[in-house]
Amino acid sequence: MWSKVLFPPFLAVVAAAAPLSAPAAEARKSWRGPIIDAHSQVDHLVNLERIVPLMDRAGVARIILSARGHLKHWRIDAFAAEHRDRIVAALRTKGRVYADNHPNYYKLLRAQEHLPQFAAMAEIILWHAAKGNVAPKWVIPASSPQVRAALDIAFQRGWPVVLHYEFAAAGGAKEGLMRELEGLLRTHSRHPFALTHMGQLDLADTRRLIEAHPNIHFIPSWSNSITAGISSQPWVNLFDGRHLKPDWKALITAHPKRFVLGFDNVFAQHWGDQYVAQVELWREALADLPDAVAHAVAHRNAEKLWDIDALK
Repeated sequence: MWSKVLFPPFLAVVAAAAPLSAPAAEARKSWRGPIIDAHSQVDHLVNLERIVPLMDRAGVARIILSARGHLKHWRIDAFAAEHRDRIVAALRTKGRVYADNHPNYYKLLRAQEHLPQFAAMAEIILWHAAKGNVAPKWVIPASSPQVRAALDIAFQRGWPVVLHYEFAAAGGAKEGLMRELEGLLRTHSRHPFALTHMGQLDLADTRRLIEAHPNIHFIPSWSNSITAGISSQPWVNLFDGRHLKPDWKALITAHPKRFVLGFDNVFAQHWGDQYVAQVELWREALADLPDAVAHAVAHRNAEKLWDIDALK
């Protein structure tokens, strides 16, 4: 499941975000530059008017945001129009009509494609494990028509393609999925791709893909010590407590253009303390990196890839 219960108490989050004693607070460094959340989602259970104040509280300058659940796509367009300097609307693919390759899926793509605020493609699910009773298992080949339709729009618009693979959860299917991914990367070698959730890949696989494919990027959503404490899924954890693990820190420092910060809020309970705590955790990690690397990961890579106005 995304979380161990549908509305968890977030004890791990509260502990991570709890106030520190004065000496501990002084010792904890926090990077204060701008942050872009390159991939999050919102559904009809979230009051959209809560999002910008929450961004302000967390210190997030912009979010690339897509609709999910029963939230209508046009509401994301209107919300982005109201907050042009904060919200980038992402064209939605996921949903039952996508999984079933229903004609309404193609109507949805066309309807969003022509709305003025849409400037990104949301994640395209290719292999997704079941998450208890809140999300089903989906296995959608990259060659399927619904995937190709979304890819075609992204290629035409020059939008990065965000792919959702859960390689660790896929078990024995991993090898075939990796061939599929690398086929896409080679065939479209001039187009940027990103794996949300790091693709659930370990350090060795991540390094190998970076060295083999100049167009692959990684979004470390659900890949930290906070989310590791509230989810039973095999997400990779880049952190040891409140610091990046040394090997991951070294890889990010060596390849700063390949990592794009994003958090992937999905359900209503993610739009709250958990979000604020994760952003602050990442600010502490960014403070441990060279400043140019921190700026690249936190916002500059997203600005370049999605053609977003630069933040200072």
